[in-house]
Amino acid sequence: MNSMPPIADLDLRRASLCQLLHSLAVGRVQPQALADAYQHAIERLNPELNAYVDERSGLLQEQAHMADRRRRDGVIGRLDGIPIALKDNFDMAGWPTRVGLPGRETPAQDDAHVVARLRASGAVLVGKTNMDEGALGAVTDNPHFGATHNPHRHGYSAGGSSGGAAAAVAAGLAVAAVGSDSLGSIRIPASYCGVYALKPTHGEISARGLVPAARRLDAVGLLARSVDDLTVLLQVLAGYDADDARSRRRRVAFALPDWEPGNLRAGLLPDLAAVGVQPDVIEVFEAALAKLPHALGDRRTVDFDDWNFSRTRRAGLLLMEAEMLGTFAADLANTEHPVSARFRNMLGYAAGKSAADYAVADRVLDAATLKMRRLFAQVDVLVLPTTPQGAFPLDGPVPDSQADLTSFASLAGCPAVSLPMGSLPNGMPIGLQLVGARGSDLRLLELAAACAATLDAEPTYPVIA
Repeated sequence: MNSMPPIADLDLRRASLCQLLHSLAVGRVQPQALADAYQHAIERLNPELNAYVDERSGLLQEQAHMADRRRRDGVIGRLDGIPIALKDNFDMAGWPTRVGLPGRETPAQDDAHVVARLRASGAVLVGKTNMDEGALGAVTDNPHFGATHNPHRHGYSAGGSSGGAAAAVAAGLAVAAVGSDSLGSIRIPASYCGVYALKPTHGEISARGLVPAARRLDAVGLLARSVDDLTVLLQVLAGYDADDARSRRRRVAFALPDWEPGNLRAGLLPDLAAVGVQPDVIEVFEAALAKLPHALGDRRTVDFDDWNFSRTRRAGLLLMEAEMLGTFAADLANTEHPVSARFRNMLGYAAGKSAADYAVADRVLDAATLKMRRLFAQVDVLVLPTTPQGAFPLDGPVPDSQADLTSFASLAGCPAVSLPMGSLPNGMPIGLQLVGARGSDLRLLELAAACAATLDAEPTYPVIA
């Protein structure tokens, strides 16, 4: 009989995935009690936060009951009983996949690949999270489902397009979340909300069942409250899928997490201000670097004179908009449930471009691959802020540059990790980004763990008192 006192609901919701797995394993908490803690918090906080757009309490309890029974029978999965949120552009059988668009109420017939993996691992799927309309944006101010508010300050953006997923994790409404990242849609909200995120090597996690934004850019992304949680999620979800044309079949395993921190070659941009990074972000970034003399080893500036961050981000956006013309053709034609004028205009921009324009934009991906090869011949990791600015008011202007620093990893197919590096003068969090060569996912996570331990920038939970 376990004599340890029960864990308070608030502590359950502040715990990391790995901590909860331990508490479940030793019997200090049961899946049903864990689900209840999250369900009560969602009912109380989601109306104001608007992280979830589809959440069904009965199903949450049913899954938790099944997890309880599996534990009694001694047959459990890797994530058994852990509440996980899902961005609303993944298919989940029996649920509509709305993609932030109106009129999409037909339930999906099958689970997306990652959903099937989560179910097989015993995870408790909490619900679908809010996102930008069609995943085309970085604010999560949806004209059909409302804005998701940043848990650190009501009225501020949570980032996007996976803003609902990041807000749910930061506010203690999910232990972790699965979203998508095409130009930064996982890392931007992680930076704004003060949580951890991984965009894996392109194709490492199957995107089958993810409504595409741009197949050559789309990656399944992960959000959690610790680096170790990201590692566990990657191990559960990664693997070759023959039914995904872009799934990555590894000839060799992931590069082992065996970097020697003192011998690490860390690349830094020579002038962050010149690429549009705001002064307050530069100040926090430089303070973080000052705390990491050993973890980042040999630091050297890298040449990015041949890389225009805003222009290449715009090229990636054109690839997304052009592919979305086909993906969302029925939504654009739906007069009963019309899309917003903004969404229609953005896709209309792509419709006005020629095939030659698309080909020029597509070549940016080849340029990014070559840039990646040259870069990682000189350094082991690229270190830079995740976003040029922090979260901004929802009723103010939207910065065009939000994805400037995240788009390179997407265009080059590289893994990238965002971790909290500190707070801006206004108290809002901001992220540090680590980018590595393809296949270096585990190495990046190991380095991120070392950096996180030194920075001691733990996520905070201002809305869940």
